[in-house]
Amino acid sequence: SAAVERRLASFRAARCNSAVPPRPAEPTGKAAAPEIPEAQQAAGPSGRAEAHPAGEAVAAPVWARPLLLKVLLWAVLLALFVELELGLPYFVLSLIYWMYAGTRGPAERRRGELSAYSVFNPGCAAIAGTLTAEQLERELYYRPAAGR
Repeated sequence: SAAVERRLASFRAARCNSAVPPRPAEPTGKAAAPEIPEAQQAAGPSGRAEAHPAGEAVAAPVWARPLLLKVLLWAVLLALFVELELGLPYFVLSLIYWMYAGTRGPAERRRGELSAYSVFNPGCAAIAGTLTAEQLERELYYRPAAGR
């Protein structure tokens, strides 16, 4: 346990040393701006320090996420179409569009990726976990699997 604690302490020390980038030398003759401590620079609007590991991107605020913006736009348009007494057609067309946008064509499939529908796979290969008629019949009659 003590060896693990020592290794952990040395890892943390190495990580802290590598996380602080070296500061470039300031040109002489220039008045230095008052330095703000790093803890205050990282402080958010609440005044609490927000730790961000070096090289890691900061997540966008909740209101700036694309999915949330799309849902809000859809809801606003739904309210507008309801006011125009076209809410049901807007909703149905939205559902049809979501079904269309949610499907991918065979060209968009990654190399080696199988379709959930075996008829679209080369040689009608089924994906793992698919219940076949042979397996169902074997389980109904308590027969051993072929080759066992």
